[in-house]
Amino acid sequence: MKWLQLLILFALTSQGAKANAEVRLPHLFSDHAVLQRDRPIHVWGWSAPGAHLVAHFHQQQVASIADAGGIWSLYLRPESAGGPYVLTITGDGADVAVHDLLVGDVWIASGQSNMEFPLQGFGPDTPLKNQASEIAAATQPRLRLLRLEHKSNDFPLADQQNVWTLCTPDTARYFSAVAYFFGRDISQHENVPIGLVDTTWGGTPADSWISLNTLGSNAQLLPAFLSRAHFADEQRDLNAILASEKAEDEAAQHAGKPLPKHPWHPAEEAWVPAGIYNGMISPLAPMTIRGFLWYQGESNSAHDRAPYYKSLFSALIGDWRNHFAQGDLPFLYVQISSFDSPSEDWGAVRDAQRRTLDVANTAMTVTLDIGDAKNVHPSDKQTVGARLALTARHLVYGESILSTGPLFREATRESNPDGSFSMRVWFDNSKGLTSKGKPLSAFELAGPDRHFVAATARIDGETVLVNAPEILQPMYVRFGWSGVVDGNIYNSADLPASTFSSELAP
Repeated sequence: MKWLQLLILFALTSQGAKANAEVRLPHLFSDHAVLQRDRPIHVWGWSAPGAHLVAHFHQQQVASIADAGGIWSLYLRPESAGGPYVLTITGDGADVAVHDLLVGDVWIASGQSNMEFPLQGFGPDTPLKNQASEIAAATQPRLRLLRLEHKSNDFPLADQQNVWTLCTPDTARYFSAVAYFFGRDISQHENVPIGLVDTTWGGTPADSWISLNTLGSNAQLLPAFLSRAHFADEQRDLNAILASEKAEDEAAQHAGKPLPKHPWHPAEEAWVPAGIYNGMISPLAPMTIRGFLWYQGESNSAHDRAPYYKSLFSALIGDWRNHFAQGDLPFLYVQISSFDSPSEDWGAVRDAQRRTLDVANTAMTVTLDIGDAKNVHPSDKQTVGARLALTARHLVYGESILSTGPLFREATRESNPDGSFSMRVWFDNSKGLTSKGKPLSAFELAGPDRHFVAATARIDGETVLVNAPEILQPMYVRFGWSGVVDGNIYNSADLPASTFSSELAP
């Protein structure tokens, strides 16, 4: 009799284990996750086809039925910030639960290495400002962190393998510093939990972060595939190049000389159009979120890529919004900084980023004044995160604050007493315009031939007057166009002006 009872118990247990194995949540729903407040919360997963399931959360119960492919989906009613809560999925023998969930705001942080740059820096030559003290203070109970591994794929993935963690010195040290400082600031000002998703990959072009749906349906984006062809051609002799570089290194070591410097060779799989979108954005797209943070552009500054960055970046924003299907989600981004890269068009990329402000519900953070001419990874990520948070506090959370620096509005030509002409530059957000006692620099003028020359400039109220004696008929003015920009103009909020050119209509 006893063996019969054991057999029945084994059968019931086996059935329960089988049912549990058939019901699966994506890894986005793990212990310690943050769910988006004040919006319908999307919950989805996989099970046996036709399974009848019920989600239990806080005081809610919502049912769903899996389709023929075993995919199920449901929406919880909006919840106010709070927690911790438990989410349980039951039905047809299932009993799956995730614990310690908070309801707050979820922000996805993406881009290349300056967004990936962690609190522990990129080694002794590229540390974070105040690195040790920032890591030591990184116990932030209202911040939760999800950091994705690098993943490029040929087709869009439905899941990724990483889970949420608490924010502690041990977890934050590997996490995006810009995203961390942004989240810490927003959590303090809004008094809500913040979930940060770090989906970044250093040294990657924007082309890799956009879906093939968009790249293949927009003729303006065809240069992305031409750039890919150029990249592929460069890889043809890569093995021979690497072997030669290795031989040079070995010879230097044998001779007791310093190792020679070699060109950077990016990871081939990271430069496949749409590859990173498939692996690192697609799995996130069903998730209910508050908005996006973006810091990228350095890898699109080459001469064949910079001219179409405006089209590419605008398309990326629209692409992500389309796939997340939550309207015009806020898209907050950082303009690339000041860096000595004479063979690339950093000014053109920065201006393309400025012009992308014509896309609705976007905001840009300027970092020209906190760059490092000799290091593409400036150490001051605190200021970047704080300025990025200012744009969110204004655009997203409705604070009446000055959140961006002076932005170019228009340029007009006017005559001088000696018969020459100057260009007067008008700005938005120009209250309290100042150069902090330093002479203005980085302004250039051009005539009808569009050949720019260095110009002198001075602040006149909330405008800037620009003059170059050799340009008799000035038509165009630009600012901060070179890789390295010394000096800047600030407004009363101590926020710097952006690179701009008046050559084309903004």
